[in-house]
Formats: sequence, structure tokens, C-alpha cells
Amino acid sequence: MTSIQFNRRRLLSLGLAAGATAALAACSSGSDAPALPGEGSSSASGPSFDSIVKAGPKASDSEISGNAWAKKIKDSGALRWGGTLTSSLFSLKDPSTGKVTGFDAGIVQLLSRYIFGSDDPMSTVKNTEVSVDTRETLLINKSVDVVVATYSITDERKKKISFAGPYYTSGVGIAVKKGDTSIKTVADLTGKVLVTQSNSTGLAAIKDKVTKPKQVLTFSGNAECQAAVVQGRAAAYVNDQSLLLAAAAQKKQIQVVGEPFTSEPYGIGIVKGDADALTFVNGFLKKIEGDGTWKKLWTYSFGSLISGGAPTPPAIAA
Repeated sequence: MTSIQFNRRRLLSLGLAAGATAALAACSSGSDAPALPGEGSSSASGPSFDSIVKAGPKASDSEISGNAWAKKIKDSGALRWGGTLTSSLFSLKDPSTGKVTGFDAGIVQLLSRYIFGSDDPMSTVKNTEVSVDTRETLLINKSVDVVVATYSITDERKKKISFAGPYYTSGVGIAVKKGDTSIKTVADLTGKVLVTQSNSTGLAAIKDKVTKPKQVLTFSGNAECQAAVVQGRAAAYVNDQSLLLAAAAQKKQIQVVGEPFTSEPYGIGIVKGDADALTFVNGFLKKIEGDGTWKKLWTYSFGSLISGGAPTPPAIAA
């Protein structure tokens, strides 16, 4: 997958300009910038979120009846989703309408439509809020059917659960207090106080890629990590860049700098060893990638932030 390049007009309007590269077109910010994807607007070009989901594919009756995992979910009346409702790019609930939009939310609603065939897929989704500390536990306890929550596939996590996909590729990046020009790359993190979420891929990346940080602070919540940077207790917040972009879009006091310095595939978490779940969800992902639905959802979610058009979807592992 090619490296991500960010559209400068949108980055400036979000306070992320320090992360722009030389390849970005020169233009200035403005107060008339369109709303963020996931906040009730369609992307700069392309169909709306609702139209993408409503046009999603439906599994045949034989596909459902022939798969124990899918049949059990359909018989239960709801897909139990472990996810978040607070990420402006991936999964955000609009308090005024109750609608949940974004890339992860779209994947979940498309999966729900694939199973139930409903034109209102969220009506057949039951959400359980997850954190980096609870995702595996909820799957191990079979409290949810899937976890779709910017969930990076790692060998350590695969000891406890299984992953369908991947369905998206991101990477670990760096966010700093807005206006800080002292940090541009991972090399600039040497000797600095860093912050990241506990049990996140950011923590592993710091251990593997950062030479002698002065101190590494860890918190369970994204907001606490952001606050540490804004308050000057940490020089940089290191975490999955997709999460950093969403955080910076909401909190204008931080900015994302540079390009991701790792490659992180996102997967759909399922109960470990559930072959029916793996087969069904991977089949669903291949279908939405093949018919163009994935590309439309990507364009809606990220098209106004990332230049160059939708990338090729990551290859499904199985």
C-alpha cells in the first residue's frame, strides 16, 4: 500500500498542517471547510453514508443457513458489535440524530445488512463500548460477536482471539502540541517524554523504534494522552495515526506530524478459532471490496482528508 499523503486544505482547517509533505498542494485554510466525514456530511465527492450502506450486498438465504455463526446471529435478531461511538473518522454517533457514521461504523452496518438484509442496518446492531483494555476480554467471554474498532492485528492479540481481514491499513504516527516544530520524525523522539495508550500498538512501536526516550507515560484513554501533550507533561503522543488524526480533528490544540513509521493492518476481531465466523466475515469483506462498496466507504470517510484517491484494499489473509 502506498504511503498516505494528506490534503493540505483539510489539514490546515483541522490544525494538522505540520504533518503535510512537499507533495501537498499549496492553499490556505478557511472557515467554510466542509464538515468532517462521520459528522453527518457526505464526502467532497461521492455518495452519502446512508446511500452507501443501503446499497450494500445481502447474503443469500443459503449463505446464512449454511454458516452456523451467521445463522445464530440472524436468529438472535442483532449483531453484537464491540466498538466506539466517539471517533470522528471511524465511528461517531450524532447526538441530535442518533446516527452512527464513519469507516468502522460503515463496515459494521454493511455486515449487519449482509446478514439481516435490512435497509436500516443499525437497527439490527447492538453496540458495546470497548477500550484497548476490554476488546479481547469481550470476545473471550463471547459478550460480542465482532470487534470493529481500529483494531490492529498483532501476533500477541492472535494468541487470545482471531481476526478476519484485514480491512484497512494504517500505521503508528506522532502527534505534538500545535505549533511545536521540534519533532518531525521518529528520530526526534530520542530523549523526550512520550505518552501512549496502555496495551496499544503505540507502546510496542516506542519500544521497537524509539531510541532512549526519557520517559514513557501510559494511560488507558485517548483523551488523557491528548491532555498530557497539551499540558506539556509529554512532548509527543505516539499511537495509531488514524486515531491521532481523529483526535486532532476534535482537539485543535494538537497536530499530527510526519508519516506513519510502521504499517498496521486493522482486522475484525472474532472469537478465537471460530472457523465459521472467519469464513463468513472474510467472504463479506471480499464481496464489498470486489463490488466497489469498500472504495465508496473509504472515499466518504477519508476522501476529503487524504489526497490521491482510495487505495487498493488490503489483501484478505484467509
